[in-house]
Amino acid sequence: MSEHFYTVIMAGGIGSRFWPLSKSNYPKQFQDILGTSKTLFKATYDRFTHVCPQENIFTVTNKDYAPLVKEQAPDMTDDQILGEPIARNTAPCIAYAAHKLVEKDPQATMVIAPSDHLILNKDKYINSIDKALNYAHEHDILITLGIQPSRPDTGYGYIQMMEDKNIGDLKKVKTFTEKPNPELAEHFINSGEFLWNAGIFICSAQSILNAFRKHLPELYDNFQSSKGALNTKEEDAFIKETYPTLPLISIDYGVMEKADNVYVLTADFEWSDIGTWNSIYQYLNKDEENNAIKSKDVFARNTSNCIVNTKNEKLFALNNVEDLIIVESDDVVLIANRNKEQEIRHLVNEIKATFGERYI
Repeated sequence: MSEHFYTVIMAGGIGSRFWPLSKSNYPKQFQDILGTSKTLFKATYDRFTHVCPQENIFTVTNKDYAPLVKEQAPDMTDDQILGEPIARNTAPCIAYAAHKLVEKDPQATMVIAPSDHLILNKDKYINSIDKALNYAHEHDILITLGIQPSRPDTGYGYIQMMEDKNIGDLKKVKTFTEKPNPELAEHFINSGEFLWNAGIFICSAQSILNAFRKHLPELYDNFQSSKGALNTKEEDAFIKETYPTLPLISIDYGVMEKADNVYVLTADFEWSDIGTWNSIYQYLNKDEENNAIKSKDVFARNTSNCIVNTKNEKLFALNNVEDLIIVESDDVVLIANRNKEQEIRHLVNEIKATFGERYI
């Protein structure tokens, strides 16, 4: 465990596809979605204590979520929590962390990971991260973890590997494809050249800053104008003033798809991005009719393949229904077709347009 290894946990998302359980004031990463007695964020934080020293773990999140981070990871200092005044997607949050870390430690090498993924086979995961960190510490490259696909899933991004130009266990990336259609996903699987994009990146802080300077110069220049404000009492004021001016762009689109020094490490741990209700269905306990019911006060008759998550304050009676998502929060009950789950995000946008932020 090197003193130059760091972790940056991205924990600022709202998780609108998990609405209404996940809302802007209490998003899914800070909840025990899977019923494991540990939130997704806490599970992520705990894993990374085996990767780098605790004082080298940083979290980038919405400033309003900082108290949730402190509550669930009380060892984290205020300096380790990077509060965003406004969400600007993943490229700005990574640029913020990289600039901050390189000023602390010019040799900083970091793993950047979402806070809300499910990782099984923890030891294999830690081994993959450690291997990638060592490669990144020695080479001016950007590394992403790729998961061997088990099915032609259209909900994931795909990474195409080259057969040559390898560095040890790393393969150079040829293309990134975001959420292909079913036919293209099937082709990807059959070709054997593609991996799922886990959204986990490993690089030195200086290497990613070099990439920002080349591919997103506006973003790079904004942070270069900090004039030493980062890691001082002036940091909050600088971020509050600068962040709203930053481009709204993902790290994949802004850097990874353009850079020519991107490599992928194939990982063999079980992984899910926990992006939707259907994505966690396979990990939940089910009854004899394949209903995943995470509630006590539910009576299901001639009902199958449903996901039910209610508050145990009233009886939910289900009769002759199938393939439903039923979720209750304090002020909302969602009933949706599992086969059209992708429409939930659009539903949330329409509710926001109709009722404002009240139910969001």
